[in-house]
Amino acid sequence: MMNINAVRVNAGAGLHPDYKGEILGIVRSDLTPRLMAEKLLGYHENDIAEALELMSREERRRLYSVLGSESLASILEYSDNLKEYMSELGIKKKLAVLSHFDTALTVDYLQELDKSQRSTLLELMDSELRQEVLLLSSFDEDEIGSRMSTNYVSIPSGVSIRQAMRSLVEQASENDNISTIYVVDADGALSGAIDLKDLIIAREGTELSAITKSSYPYVYAQEQIEDCIERLRDYSEDSIPVLDGDNKLRGVLTSQDITKLVDDELGEDYAKLAGLSAQEDLREPLKKSMGKRLPWLIILLGLGLVVSSVVGAFEGVVAHLTLIISFQSLILDMAGNVGTQSLAVTIRVLMDEQLSAREKALLVLKESRVGLANGLVLGLLSVAFIGLYLTLLKGQSSALALPVALCTGVALTVSILLSSITGTVVPLAFKKLKVDPAVASGPLITTLNDLVAVVTYYGLAWLLLINIMGL
Repeated sequence: MMNINAVRVNAGAGLHPDYKGEILGIVRSDLTPRLMAEKLLGYHENDIAEALELMSREERRRLYSVLGSESLASILEYSDNLKEYMSELGIKKKLAVLSHFDTALTVDYLQELDKSQRSTLLELMDSELRQEVLLLSSFDEDEIGSRMSTNYVSIPSGVSIRQAMRSLVEQASENDNISTIYVVDADGALSGAIDLKDLIIAREGTELSAITKSSYPYVYAQEQIEDCIERLRDYSEDSIPVLDGDNKLRGVLTSQDITKLVDDELGEDYAKLAGLSAQEDLREPLKKSMGKRLPWLIILLGLGLVVSSVVGAFEGVVAHLTLIISFQSLILDMAGNVGTQSLAVTIRVLMDEQLSAREKALLVLKESRVGLANGLVLGLLSVAFIGLYLTLLKGQSSALALPVALCTGVALTVSILLSSITGTVVPLAFKKLKVDPAVASGPLITTLNDLVAVVTYYGLAWLLLINIMGL
């Protein structure tokens, strides 16, 4: 809800208005509760939620007292400090606010409380809300049912257009997600969906079935989020129905829910790319954080020792031609960068659960071609730059500089090609083994590519520079 008077832009300075400061001034004013509430509700709920951070505890309590529970719930839904602000409410106000939250948010809030507080609030809730909370709480956090909303409108199949409109009006007072109306049979099973516009413009004698979409996307409450997230993204519906094992409508996923699910899944994948099991909380205990990171670090330590032992195997090559060690980091860094790029692309593609074997093969081929093309370009550039560097800046003869530059360029091209293949094949193999491909993390791929690059570089140096050219 926005008050036009509140949308004032300082045209001369080109600055956005200080809504938080204005809201803070209203709360600190001597206005009567009614006038204060009227002025506050002229601002967007998100602006008020941000202003809460600037207020003292007593000022926030003053705001709580002048606002109704429904308005306060709309504000707190935008807050990142929900638990703190809810703790400042009396039990009666707290229950009233919880009744206006989306059920999924209520469940999230309750899970942050200790067992005794949670039990007390559940006992004091009205039976309908308590049942909804217990329903969502019955699902694992990785299941769709834990994220669904009970904010939807459903009507029985077979009713007239007039009866459908009457049912919609009755339910709209409690559920504002009315753009799509779901049709259910006598057992509560989903029969289809109706667009609000179609219901409004339907003539009196029109059969409900004539405006009902019987082919409509849906998901099951017990499906894993990661298994159907890509499917959900394919639809642009305002909400997607969530069914139980008997195909009965139990809730919906709104477009906002789906957006949040996608963000959460991507966030978890980014965390896994860093070698973690999930995103870490700032307040997470030391032992738990170590438990996420240490196993990967031990594995990477072992692989690092393997890389070091391989370098040691080429000790004779390095001793014979010390100059080549100068460009080892160039080969390793570029191979690691390219491998991580291929890994990110592959994980993104693997979000599609319907990917066929042929499409996976095409992915490997495509990444190989990209790796080879990039490798050739970077290899040629490295030959030119390294040749000029050795002759002009290091004073080396062209008889030595050119072979070393050529060897480095070839090694870089081959390493980039192999790294592209590794970054693609490893997550595909993990997927085949029923392991989340995101755990094929950046550090793991980088270490594997270090091994590939070391063998390629020193192997080519031994073959080309020492055995063939006799340097």
